[in-house]
Amino acid sequence: MEKMKELFKKLSFTQILMLGYSLVILVSAAVLMLPVSSRTGEPTAYGHCIFTATSALSGTGLVMFDTYSHWSFFGQIVLLIVIQIGGIGFMSMTIFALSFTSRKIGLKQRVTMRESISAISGGGVVKITRFILKGTIIIELLGTVALCFFYVPRLGVGMGIFFALFHSVSAFCTAGVDLMGYFEPGSSLATAASDPLLNITLIILLTIGGIGFITWEDVVVHKWHFKKYRLQSKIVIVITIIFYIFGVAEMAALEWNNSLSGAGSGGDKLLISSMLVTSGRDAGFAPMDMNILRPATLLMLIVFMFVGGSPGSTACGIKTTTFAVMVLTIVSVFRKRRSVECFGRRIDDGAVRNASCVTTLYLMVVISSALVISAADGLDLLPVVFEVVSAISSCGLSMGITAGLSPLSETLITLIMFFGRIGGISFIVSFSNRTASKIQLPEEKIMIG
Repeated sequence: MEKMKELFKKLSFTQILMLGYSLVILVSAAVLMLPVSSRTGEPTAYGHCIFTATSALSGTGLVMFDTYSHWSFFGQIVLLIVIQIGGIGFMSMTIFALSFTSRKIGLKQRVTMRESISAISGGGVVKITRFILKGTIIIELLGTVALCFFYVPRLGVGMGIFFALFHSVSAFCTAGVDLMGYFEPGSSLATAASDPLLNITLIILLTIGGIGFITWEDVVVHKWHFKKYRLQSKIVIVITIIFYIFGVAEMAALEWNNSLSGAGSGGDKLLISSMLVTSGRDAGFAPMDMNILRPATLLMLIVFMFVGGSPGSTACGIKTTTFAVMVLTIVSVFRKRRSVECFGRRIDDGAVRNASCVTTLYLMVVISSALVISAADGLDLLPVVFEVVSAISSCGLSMGITAGLSPLSETLITLIMFFGRIGGISFIVSFSNRTASKIQLPEEKIMIG
């Protein structure tokens, strides 16, 4: 036991994070494999359970089976718990629990907590954690109450409340796992794409869950005083608004008389567009069949999924701040500035290097994985790239190829989802305990471009 404690102390944050998430996946997959977890009463293949548990924990939403049709009520509760753990992070839960015991929270635990919630400084992490968990409970309960007005009249009190709670948690945690198969298997939100109450509630939950915990704090503390916000919060809010406006405009230009032609009124088309654009960045709620969209719209969704949510949020992807830093770097080169600047502040060189590293790494994973899956399964490249980006960004939108993937491709997608949940830099750092080197080699210039 003492040796295990010593070994645990030597582990880095990312190694602890990977170990914790791996244990959650393995245990929850074992529970899902039990006959009681399936609607038919028969055990589900462990490989499929691993895929499902990883998808739920990472907040991806890619599924091998329709969630309502395949999993029993017990299995759905297991998925709900895994989604919640993945959404707010098991480290947040652990530190929060420790704060109510007599155990002292040391420096390493505070650093671990800071990394877990993507806090810029280590001060007040326990206070921030409590704020996150309290905020999560309040928001999810409010979402549940709102969704009850949609589900209870259709399903009855008991089932309606459970459906409302499940979709509130799934939306806030940007998981995209749904039980809409009750109305039509595999339909996601397509059967209720024009319902304002359901879709607007989910859009609000997705947006709040995707902007990040640090941005929450700025909004709560500083209200409408945008100038007082942290630079990170300003970037997150601006990028979120730009993506939404651009996405809806693109849908109006290319899909209004195409995939949206049978959607009804202009208001219905706007609602469906808003849902798709919001869900296309963070979750996997699909208000329509992805296969009827134009290639240009699919490309837009791939970019949105690739960027994903914001640091410290329930969403994944390279993050809005990474995208912003890459764009600002291009601007600084054009303007011949020596540093990357935004809102009257200079972004440190370390953040610029990390942004370049994350973007390049994600592109390498997407390209190499798409080539392997396309070759192994004989699939067209566009749906495969769409699937891979959806997996690495933990989005969950799909062009319908998930259920037909070969064991090799299924395993690869599972690993990609896990990689996306941990994060690019964290994943690399987890394999090394080396400290940063202070040695600088002689400099030599090379030509770029």
